[in-house]
Amino acid sequence: MVQLIVGVKGEGKTKKLLDYVHEAVKTANGNLVYLDKSSRNIHELDNKVRLINVSEYPIQNTDQFIGFICGICSQDYDLEAMYLDGFLKIAKLEGQDISDTLHQLNKVSEQFKVKIVISVSMSTEELPEFARSMVITV
Repeated sequence: MVQLIVGVKGEGKTKKLLDYVHEAVKTANGNLVYLDKSSRNIHELDNKVRLINVSEYPIQNTDQFIGFICGICSQDYDLEAMYLDGFLKIAKLEGQDISDTLHQLNKVSEQFKVKIVISVSMSTEELPEFARSMVITV
């Protein structure tokens, strides 16, 4: 299942995402991964959460980003949830339609039984129609 935290820049999406991670740590039976465009939040995360600084990898387009996500899933059979901060930047989707990528992430989530929570810098109205039901907080 893919869930979205949406809002324009400066509305506290990262804080909300970190709150979800902190709650998940309390009950997680599997591994948790937090993907970000930097390592700035490393001190905000529990040591049970693996931080991946996506900018350290040569991801140049959305297809490579999906491959990267699949690679994370394939190497960790105990992966329970993935949290993506700055989704538009790390997925190379700034100014583009996010529909196909969300559909692909949903398939990956269902196939590998991994919850994916994403912060997206856009308003609910800007989201594709089908994605509005994925919003968990605005």
